[in-house]
Amino acid sequence: MSSKLDQLRGMTDVVADTGDIDAIKRFSPQDATTNPSLILKAAQLPQYKALIDEVVAETKPSSADTASVKAAGLLLATRIGGEITQLVPGKVSTEVDARLSFDTDATLAEARKIIALYHEMGIDKSRILIKIASTWEGIQAAKILEAENIECNLTLLFSLTQAAACAEANATLISPFVGRILDWHKARGLEPSTAFDDPGVQSVSQIYSYYKQHGFNTVVMGASFRNIGEIEALAGCDRLTISPQLLEELATEQAELPRQLSPAQSFAPLPRLQHNEADFRWAMNEDAMATEKLAEGIRAFAADQQKLEAMLIDWQA
Repeated sequence: MSSKLDQLRGMTDVVADTGDIDAIKRFSPQDATTNPSLILKAAQLPQYKALIDEVVAETKPSSADTASVKAAGLLLATRIGGEITQLVPGKVSTEVDARLSFDTDATLAEARKIIALYHEMGIDKSRILIKIASTWEGIQAAKILEAENIECNLTLLFSLTQAAACAEANATLISPFVGRILDWHKARGLEPSTAFDDPGVQSVSQIYSYYKQHGFNTVVMGASFRNIGEIEALAGCDRLTISPQLLEELATEQAELPRQLSPAQSFAPLPRLQHNEADFRWAMNEDAMATEKLAEGIRAFAADQQKLEAMLIDWQA
């Protein structure tokens, strides 16, 4: 019998949730996703030392020059992304600075800069997904970018409200977070008895159902897994982005992996949501989990971006 990872690949596009080139080479995913936390981790790997030397030499980041520091961070993220495009046949997600999550115009400017940096490396925008937090402002930026044929990955997504707004904005892809939803509920005493009782799994299943019922083309890519049980319960989802550790577990297990999600299955009817800004903000206000996890995620990514920038300032070639 083939491994669970090979079986999963037969029904779902498998994406590597890492900036580690060695891990990407080992598992041969279709796509790869990065974020500030993963870039910070990747930047500490020996194989990126020469690349960081180049970035620091080009941008000369200094604590006295904020623009040079931000330029260094963005250039490093795209250079690492460029390396990854040589290893995957599909797309690489590169994230807009989380500190811009509530500024549509600034998000647009940085997204276009990311595409320009990739273009300078000879990498077409069709290979790149611009990763943006699923705030109201971020979703509006994605709507404009998609109209410019710049494809977007809406991340830090924890609710059907966010997912519905992303679909109405014609976002190419969303990344609903499974494990972080579970974390929130476990902190309040919930211990699901099976993966199918996992509130993160249930959230992604509901979003998948909603998109298929209403004919949206936006891709559902489950993310932020805590264990392979969550992955197995979402087998058949459009895409799943998985950490190297969990990819390794799936690769070593030989048991049968049944398909759980399919566009052809029958779904419980869900009404179409077409929120304006006030409706969106009220729905998010009523969803404590989604609001808290979105804010927490933005803070965490912003903190790791700042750590990355501090590392670049102090870098010695």
